[in-house]
Amino acid sequence: MENTEKLLKLLSDGRFHSGEALGGALGISRAAIWKQLQALMTLGLQIDSVKGKGYRLHCGVELLDQARIVAALEPGANVAVHTCWQTTSTNDWVRSFPVRQNMTKVVCLAEYQSSGRGRRGRAWQNPFGSTISLSLRWFYRAGMASLEGLSLAVGLAVLRALEACGGHNLKLKWPNDVLWQSAAGLQKLSGILLEVHGDPTGDCEVIIGIGINIALSQAQLDAIDQPAVDMQRVCGKTVSRNQVASALINQLCQTLDGFSEHGFAGFKAQWQGCDAFAGQEIVVDASGRKIVGMAAGVNDGGGLLLNTRDGVTVFNGGEVSLKAAHKKMES
Repeated sequence: MENTEKLLKLLSDGRFHSGEALGGALGISRAAIWKQLQALMTLGLQIDSVKGKGYRLHCGVELLDQARIVAALEPGANVAVHTCWQTTSTNDWVRSFPVRQNMTKVVCLAEYQSSGRGRRGRAWQNPFGSTISLSLRWFYRAGMASLEGLSLAVGLAVLRALEACGGHNLKLKWPNDVLWQSAAGLQKLSGILLEVHGDPTGDCEVIIGIGINIALSQAQLDAIDQPAVDMQRVCGKTVSRNQVASALINQLCQTLDGFSEHGFAGFKAQWQGCDAFAGQEIVVDASGRKIVGMAAGVNDGGGLLLNTRDGVTVFNGGEVSLKAAHKKMES
């Protein structure tokens, strides 16, 4: 793995490098270089090979730079940041990290995770070096019962971070997806998974897992099980993964500190201003039971308000889709 990582760093500039030059830099044979290139391709990276020129990483890749990310954090963030080459899941990594005294937040970012997961047991697509795969572990003392609406507040933090990096026309889908509104419709840009462990009324820990598409190929986007987009298509230009990582950590730290003081009520108005489905007819799938109504925002606990023929119903879990899109899927 050490030689593979070194080789990727040499190829990350997107320029051609001869096999001889690469072998000399790593102190291994050209045959060994070829094996390392094969290892990179198994991670989903596209390697161009041209006779007389050598090898290059198609379009290059910006590797995560821990020092650069930390240098861009705001004073008082009180967060430990770690980057890694590969892990099974960043959520699992931060949970296993030894606790430091007075450190309330720990972050892990991975170039690649082999078993990334999303909500409801879904797998999260994570092509190497093409996304932000971040998990934050937060130690919270007020108990799980007071965490209502946290996933919505985190979604708002992600949206604000992406706006700071050039994102526009971004919307929030209850409970915690970030979407891009384009002429083609709504496309998923980021997903969030929260895992909570501990005491309902005392000390607990929250693991916040966030995936953001940064620079995916069209084939990689097409492989996602719903309309999806990446930041480079949203912004129409190259987007720095390290800049997004720093902006995201800054926004998360601010949001978690604010949530500790005010709960979701302090974020409710902002969230509703970004609601992708506000005032539209939607379908809520609650444990297989489908209810149709008009989206009417959320309450102070982050519960979805749905206007139905029987009055206003509150949902604290479930899947949401536009009724028109739902009908199209069924036809």
